[in-house]
Amino acid sequence: ASEVGRAVIASTLTTIAVFVPVVFLEGIASQLFLDMAVTVSFSLIASLAVSLTLIPMMAALSGGALSEAHAATAASGSPPGRIRRWGGAVLLGLPALIVGLVRFVLRWAIKLIAWAARPLSWAFDRMVGALASSYPRVLGWSLRARPLVLGVALVALLAAASLVPRLGLNLIPQFSQGEFSFLVELPEGTPLEATDRFMADIQTVLADDTRVASYSTIAGGSGLSLTSTGTEGENTAGLQVRMNPDASREDEAAVIAVLRERLAASDLARSKFERPTYFSFRTPIEVEVYSDQLEELHQAAALIQETVMDVPGLVDVKSSAELGNPELHVTFNRDQLVRLDLDVASVASTIRNKIQGEVATRFTQADREIDILVRSVDEGQASVDEVSQMIVGQRAGVPIFLKSVANVRVAQGPTEIRRIGQKRTAVISGNLSGRDMGAVAADIRSELKALALPGGVVARLSGQEEEMARSLNSLLMAMGLAIFLVYLVMASQFESFLHPFVIIFTLPLGAIGVIVALFLTGTSINIVAMIGMVMLAGIVVNNAIVLIDAINQRRNEGMDKHAAILDAASSRLRPILMTTATTVLGLAPMALGLGEGAELRGPMAITVIGGLVMGTFLTLLI
Repeated sequence: ASEVGRAVIASTLTTIAVFVPVVFLEGIASQLFLDMAVTVSFSLIASLAVSLTLIPMMAALSGGALSEAHAATAASGSPPGRIRRWGGAVLLGLPALIVGLVRFVLRWAIKLIAWAARPLSWAFDRMVGALASSYPRVLGWSLRARPLVLGVALVALLAAASLVPRLGLNLIPQFSQGEFSFLVELPEGTPLEATDRFMADIQTVLADDTRVASYSTIAGGSGLSLTSTGTEGENTAGLQVRMNPDASREDEAAVIAVLRERLAASDLARSKFERPTYFSFRTPIEVEVYSDQLEELHQAAALIQETVMDVPGLVDVKSSAELGNPELHVTFNRDQLVRLDLDVASVASTIRNKIQGEVATRFTQADREIDILVRSVDEGQASVDEVSQMIVGQRAGVPIFLKSVANVRVAQGPTEIRRIGQKRTAVISGNLSGRDMGAVAADIRSELKALALPGGVVARLSGQEEEMARSLNSLLMAMGLAIFLVYLVMASQFESFLHPFVIIFTLPLGAIGVIVALFLTGTSINIVAMIGMVMLAGIVVNNAIVLIDAINQRRNEGMDKHAAILDAASSRLRPILMTTATTVLGLAPMALGLGEGAELRGPMAITVIGGLVMGTFLTLLI
């Protein structure tokens, strides 16, 4: 215990140290990482105390031959020995019997497990034995060919770094939940029956699809508008689809593509794809367009929308500046109003009262008062001609019609007026399909730079891409701070600035494994994978700490440096392989994607496994 105590404390503290910078994280990274950091930190502290106290005590109780001195004392029957035996029997009594029974059951249970796992243990022992016999020769060769070994490691690091641009960049992993929906909006004024017929035609593509477990549509009603301020009426509908439990993510993507194509074939309908949300994110890609001139804003938004629609991987492109609901525009002829001795305010008030109604009196029923409105036309049935023929005043007994002092026409107005930072804004949004967010965002930036926008128009990327940049920057800062804290912990433990610096070289060796593992599994760089990299900064150095500590002990005993390295590495080979194997096997179910929502946790496990396996292999040589 005293031989490995310092190494165990140092390796535990380095792992805990990487969780300290979590207090400086921002955005979704902080939300995902904080609870895990607290849980792992306290678990490691408790584990450290147990490993240095309880585990040695249990090892002492696990049986075996007594030392000669102890055996002679116990056999002598001396008074102190008798007092201890009888005192122990009196004090323990029933607890000792219970412990004995538990030990008996556990001993036979362990024997049964060992018998069942004998093939695996035999294979493991043969593998470790082969490694133990060949490892000293390989290590001796690497110590003699140091430039070659370091050169190979550097080439491997550069080769792995060249794969980074091909990994892709996302905020969080895309994960399938087995259900999705489309919100559909037809032109304003579309009757309920027509909306229902349209949705019935759309869902025919799902009727005979064995990949779909169920689907349903709803026409009309609240909560179905594409915009938060849009009208919700007979022209809106929703389609909800649930996949079969055995359907794969590729099956789900194929069904979504079929529905998108069917909806896109209709020039009348606007649609929006949605999944059940577990994080309150904005749309993956959003382009914010700012301008003080409304006409310039609409023109620029339409131009940008048309441009980004051609970017590969971007689907469901929508603009908040699209024309909205039909409305009646009344434009007054102010010169004519003055000649007829009228003003805009009184005429506008008259029009409002004639259409909306004016409270003439109230009908009292028990304790209720009901307004009685008097109006000239039915607001739901009025035509443009009826509004134009309204009398808005009189002169010398002659009625003055609205059409004689104003121009009345049908137009369309925006469903919402959006402002960001007190500036009039249009937002072009879209979802991702088949490409990562980083690649799509880079293409959109290049397209925006090539566009010739008016002088007063400014466009910039936002949405999840903005949150991704913020979270990645905070994670990179946390990783740098974690590495610094790990170095400080090791420097205080080894009382040296050189040995921790050597151990820090384990991190780029682990980065090789991280990049290769992400590339082979087709996993993009995302917030969850970055959290795994921060954790890895404290985990991958543990094997090097155990190895360097053993080398230092042998050097302090007067052993030659070359011999100390060979002896310490050979004696620490099995513990290093065992600790690495337990971590890898513990994370394997998460990396394999077993269970619901496993896609959200998998990148972290893949990152740690890849970095730890490669870091361990190279630590034993480099």
